[in-house]
Amino acid sequence: MNAQNNIPEWKLDSLFSSLDSNEYKTYLGEYESLKDSVAQLLEMASSFTIQANSDFDFPKWLAHYLEIFNSLISHAKTISAYAYIIYSTDTTNPKYMNNLAESEKIQIQVQQMEIKFTSLLVAHQNLLGEFYARFPDYTEYKFLINEKIEQSKHLMNINQEKLAAELNQTGGNAWSLLQEQIISNLQDKNGRTFNEIRNLAFSSDPQTRKDAWQTEKALLEQFKIPLAASLNNLKGQTVILNKKRNWQNSLEHSLFTSRISKATLDALISSIEESLPVWQKYFRAKAQLLRKTSSTASETAGTEKEKGIAFYDLFAPIETADEENSLLAKQWTFEEAKNYVVQKYASFSKEMSDFAQNAFDSGWIDAKVRSGKVGGAYDEDFPKSHQSRILTNFTGTFSDIITLAHEIGHAYHFYCMKNKPALFFDYPMTLAETASTFAETIVKQDMIKNSSSQDKIKILDIDLQDASQVLVDILCRFYFEKSVFEAREKAELTAEDFCTLMKNAQEKTYGSGLNGERHEYMWALKCHYYITDFDFYNYPYAFGQLFAAALYEKSKTESSHFAQTYADLLSKTGSMSCEELCLNAGFDITKKEFWACGIKMYTKEVEEFISLAQKI
Repeated sequence: MNAQNNIPEWKLDSLFSSLDSNEYKTYLGEYESLKDSVAQLLEMASSFTIQANSDFDFPKWLAHYLEIFNSLISHAKTISAYAYIIYSTDTTNPKYMNNLAESEKIQIQVQQMEIKFTSLLVAHQNLLGEFYARFPDYTEYKFLINEKIEQSKHLMNINQEKLAAELNQTGGNAWSLLQEQIISNLQDKNGRTFNEIRNLAFSSDPQTRKDAWQTEKALLEQFKIPLAASLNNLKGQTVILNKKRNWQNSLEHSLFTSRISKATLDALISSIEESLPVWQKYFRAKAQLLRKTSSTASETAGTEKEKGIAFYDLFAPIETADEENSLLAKQWTFEEAKNYVVQKYASFSKEMSDFAQNAFDSGWIDAKVRSGKVGGAYDEDFPKSHQSRILTNFTGTFSDIITLAHEIGHAYHFYCMKNKPALFFDYPMTLAETASTFAETIVKQDMIKNSSSQDKIKILDIDLQDASQVLVDILCRFYFEKSVFEAREKAELTAEDFCTLMKNAQEKTYGSGLNGERHEYMWALKCHYYITDFDFYNYPYAFGQLFAAALYEKSKTESSHFAQTYADLLSKTGSMSCEELCLNAGFDITKKEFWACGIKMYTKEVEEFISLAQKI
């Protein structure tokens, strides 16, 4: 069966029927009106502040401003999200590209307003106590307001920030778009898209996996000069701006954005580092199993010469005797994938299951692979009507089901915030990945528990594949990006430099878990390195993975009300630091012991995997 039969493309009419539609033009008009109102409020407050006018009632002004600004943010986020989702499925469409550039101007406008607002908060911070006393409904804004005051210490003056934002359109953002366009339009000699080639890493045919790995690296090498130029210039811009904004380094800025402390990151990283021998043991065990079952095209992987696994075999499916009846070897239809996710969600929460069903039924998901569409998967949330859209590239593998569960988990997180003002929708990535990874964990752990003996080792392998990517490979990416910033502060970087740094990071993390067949061009294809507004788009995934593991373990011992407790936790993720939120849930994330508890779940899985592998 062709896995692309009956794969849905999303429906957008409940948002806007098109860029030329009357409803979209009306919405843009509403944004312009709100923008003018906010600008007038800021101008009035600035004038009164400069004059030191004693008649200026700042607390009353602030309450009114927050009400109007929430509406502005709601419109701006919706316009920006819509611009990106229509572009992401047709990246060469000039109309969509131009509209995306226009939406970026809106983001700049909002950023400029926020800078002015922040300066007013700093000037009147002595009146915030009175504000909360007179307007108690705004007490929940205390964390966000304090965060803005702290952020003011890391801003250039208004004109410099405006110039930086405008130049970013033809600077960092342009380099980012170039990388995205190159990757989304790469094809091999047979016309297969780069996304299709990447998906062959999950093929059951060993030679197909190896050939795809070789093709992938060859295509990336062919475009290494523009890709390296993109990453070099983008990171160079970031280094300069962080210095101008008084950040010690890019990591300090990233931690502030993630709303976690250095103590928390250190505890997280050190716990993963200590677990590396366990993961390397898993990689070697899988390499030996693939060799035993004649399921690798590598000449050396899993041998006494090189015990580690080949990079292209990391996602190789495990072969067992009863392949015909395996849930993992089958080619899934999208309908089957949908039903599976909805059913497994129901094992934890009826509300989550109902939400997923509605996402499918309402046409929120675009899953069809096609040329010009961006790779990977994402969730985009719309304050307008409080709905979401999910992009995936569905090819019929079981991995695609996990991806669906992951992205719908993101959307469920947004759903849990449905009664919150728009300003609270900007929760940090650390906590955003918790929701999606928890959704994944529900699906995989339920399947492990209920699987047959033949399927269990396969499901364990899938879970360990994913967890190792989020822990080992994410640590590799963290090391790589850290080394890139350190090197970029001293000199321009070439494709060869990036390859060297990637090789070093892979050796430091995968180590003896990999044989000599590695992938030094991973820097070229991972879009996360090319994001201009968030450095170190990696460790939040590890945070989410281990926090989700801890939450899942807690759910097994808690009452039936834990599903509601979990939903309440998600609803508060935009209004406090990660440390505070986790303490409310009973966890101290600044301690390495907490993260080690999450890793224990996977350590047990590695032991079970090795035990089952020895019996094959």
